[in-house]
Amino acid sequence: MSINLLETIQKNLGYPSLQKIDPNTQEVVMNEKKPDEDKFSQSAIPAVLTAFYKYVHSDTGATKFLEADLHTHWLSEIFPDNKKKVVETISSYSQQSGEDPVNKINSIASEVVKVVNENLPTGATIKDLKIFFNGQRNTFLLYLPAALNMGELLNDDTLDDNTNKMEGPISSLMHNIGTAFDNR
Repeated sequence: MSINLLETIQKNLGYPSLQKIDPNTQEVVMNEKKPDEDKFSQSAIPAVLTAFYKYVHSDTGATKFLEADLHTHWLSEIFPDNKKKVVETISSYSQQSGEDPVNKINSIASEVVKVVNENLPTGATIKDLKIFFNGQRNTFLLYLPAALNMGELLNDDTLDDNTNKMEGPISSLMHNIGTAFDNR
């Protein structure tokens, strides 16, 4: 079963539709009249998905993901060294503050775990999980605001590369080649 994980999370949690990032400006075209909630979901959902993508690429992270309790405090798991900085960055981008962003980010993370586990085959392995996230990577990076600097926060500069925001036949071919190498 093929799903769009980003869209499923957004719909399940009742957030507004996300906007793709313009590869030339590295900005999302947001309607300034829209509430800050739009900016929150625009930043938090792709950031959480990107962090999980990195997290499950270690066998330890993938094992914890597959054996996870939905009540795990995922924010601390997927951003172990810079949870506070990530919350500050998302809060600043979305103009939200306080404890609420932490709870909302954890809710997004719990929903990711739930949806992914529902869409993995029974008895899924670490390899199945990695393949699943590799297949989703090119989708959620199209929506990840560059202003968040997730690549820097996750120690992977390739995540912030504007080529991840490009679409078209050549870009798709290059993304598919990269994904094939990730699945080895």
